[in-house]
Amino acid sequence: MTTPSGTVPPPGGPGQDATRIHNIGYRKYDGARLGRSYARRSLYTQSLRGAFGLGRSGKSKVLPMILFAVMCLPAALIVAVAVVTHAKSLPVAYTRYAILLQAVIGLFLAAQAPQSVSRDLRFRTVPLYFSRPIERRDYVLAKFGAMSSALFVLTGAPVVILYIGALLAKLDFADQTKGFGQGLVSVALLSLLFGGIGLVLAALTPRRGFGVAAVIATLVISYGAVSTLQAILWTGQGSSAVDWIGLFSPVTLIDGLQTAFLGAHTSFPGGSGPGGGLGVVYLLVVLGLVAGSYGVLMRRYGKVGL
Repeated sequence: MTTPSGTVPPPGGPGQDATRIHNIGYRKYDGARLGRSYARRSLYTQSLRGAFGLGRSGKSKVLPMILFAVMCLPAALIVAVAVVTHAKSLPVAYTRYAILLQAVIGLFLAAQAPQSVSRDLRFRTVPLYFSRPIERRDYVLAKFGAMSSALFVLTGAPVVILYIGALLAKLDFADQTKGFGQGLVSVALLSLLFGGIGLVLAALTPRRGFGVAAVIATLVISYGAVSTLQAILWTGQGSSAVDWIGLFSPVTLIDGLQTAFLGAHTSFPGGSGPGGGLGVVYLLVVLGLVAGSYGVLMRRYGKVGL
């Protein structure tokens, strides 16, 4: 008896190992192996593009692009009015713009944070990512960075429009450049804070609808409760308590932080935001929430089974 390859099996019968390895013509891969950093960058890029519907169906582009247009349109109108009327200053400060349009930012975050992470959990594609040369911290960093970057694009674009319009209106270059820088710092902090909170809430459930509801409820309820308490306390002449209450909402956290360190005008009752001392507490809370969000995401994805 001969084997299919034409070789004669050694004596000893079928119970003896007669295994043979044959070269059937598979070619070895000799190309570059790009590794973890390339995989992390690719996941970041894909997630950032996906936040605006790029690379997805046309239906997926509608909401993020509408929200982006709604975010930029008031800035363009402000610029047009300033140029036509030869205004001496912009009617809205760079640091105030995102606070005034917080509802648009909240809707964008509620729509896109679950899209970024909930679908991977629901369809169990996360283990496929980890089967590649990519670790859990790479996944979390890519998703966190992409969501924060998407929010920065959303909130930073109107600030750029305001700055260009101010220069076209021939407003003071030094003052506008300073305000522009403060505005970018403000929206960068807002993007990190909101991005982390949104991803944590979205990653708690594989159901996208639940993630959307959780993000909206957290932002709306926290801001509504804090604003109501601040108004009540201000009526009772509790101005110091007003500033401390501001620590319990993402929106008022950013408002108080930029009032303390960026020279912004606060929306707190009475127009007196936290000073430098309490501003340090605001900064520590913001940084703590950003770091805490990253830690919670790492713990969440540490439990995703392979």
